[in-house]
Amino acid sequence: MIAFKLALRNLWKNRRRSLATLIAIALGFAAINLFAGYIHNSYNGLRLGSIYGEGLGHLTIARKGFFEQGSLKPEQFLFSETELARLTQVLGAEAGVQVVSPRLSASGLVSNGKLSTIFIAEGEDPALANRIWRRGMGRPKLDPAQPGAGLVSRVLAERLGVKAGGNLVTLSNTLEGQINALDLDVLRVWDTGTAATNDKSLRLPLSYVQKLLDTRGASRVVVLLDEDADADAARAVLAPRLAAAGFEVDIKTWVELSNYYRQVKRLFDLIFAFLFVIVFVVVLMSIINTLSMSVMERVREIGTLRALGMQRWAVVRIFAAEGSLLGLLGSLGGVVLTLLVKLLITLGHVSYTPPSSSSPVPLSISVLPSMLGVTLLVLCLVATLAACWPARRAAHIEIVDALGHV
Repeated sequence: MIAFKLALRNLWKNRRRSLATLIAIALGFAAINLFAGYIHNSYNGLRLGSIYGEGLGHLTIARKGFFEQGSLKPEQFLFSETELARLTQVLGAEAGVQVVSPRLSASGLVSNGKLSTIFIAEGEDPALANRIWRRGMGRPKLDPAQPGAGLVSRVLAERLGVKAGGNLVTLSNTLEGQINALDLDVLRVWDTGTAATNDKSLRLPLSYVQKLLDTRGASRVVVLLDEDADADAARAVLAPRLAAAGFEVDIKTWVELSNYYRQVKRLFDLIFAFLFVIVFVVVLMSIINTLSMSVMERVREIGTLRALGMQRWAVVRIFAAEGSLLGLLGSLGGVVLTLLVKLLITLGHVSYTPPSSSSPVPLSISVLPSMLGVTLLVLCLVATLAACWPARRAAHIEIVDALGHV
């Protein structure tokens, strides 16, 4: 207790120097937690966008080898109509499974009669897929009552000069290699939210794509679980159940299928690690500099305390207490600064356009109590350890030399 009283007095005595160190710690603390809150919200938004916005669901099930060779030989990896029914029955019996939606992809040319361009289409059962897209960030849904109508991405619709209620023609090869063409009614125009897909995407009823490709099957099945379900844990449960039912399948989670999510996460993790190292070094050097100057100014005081019988470890404890107080007070200031910046961002309705996105999104930052606590403990520990180095040097100065120090 005495060590902390002395440490507090010493900090107040050198308040300008202490204030500069406290500001450095507070800024570092706020930077870490604001960025951690930002990437936490970004990860959550990307997760929801992948599962519901892109319609990936939690799990995607396909025949073994489909994810490696399915684009080259799609006809070899289709589930037949009978297999789809049995697969749906097996999956639907599992707890936590909300939706089992068959999917079939197609590509080819789409035309307005004068102009043609490429398209990539996703065929899905409207009634089932709409339950997955229920939180699809405001995206429109297919109409089960209109099997010949689909959704056209915004840039593609602009290129072809069509609007909702218009008509197009799709052209593709069947699975047997024959050319097939179908009329398509434009149900709605929608923004995919990604620049890379906004100029070529179609969302079509599964029956339409099956007719276009001349098949009754589907290439894969998308499974939607309970909202907070762990996709990896669910895969571990479902894989042996499907194997026992006679299905040789590969199961991919939404994380494995969302390249964008993985790339952004790797980038943000690297940036966060880099930021944390910078803050760590700044705090470390600030405290070492502050306490080293304090030691040089108080050599005679240290010598006097040693002459009165104070042990070396007691001297180190005083400076360690001073460092821990700097870390604690700076971190508490960082908590206030973090909350203040979050409030200003919320009140200012700040928004930005992320890379590869076609529309702005609000800047949202969460305050994570666990992260606040961890950062506070780490910075206090760093500050305490940083104070021990100059304190140890001071404690080992000979008493006679310390008393004669000028």
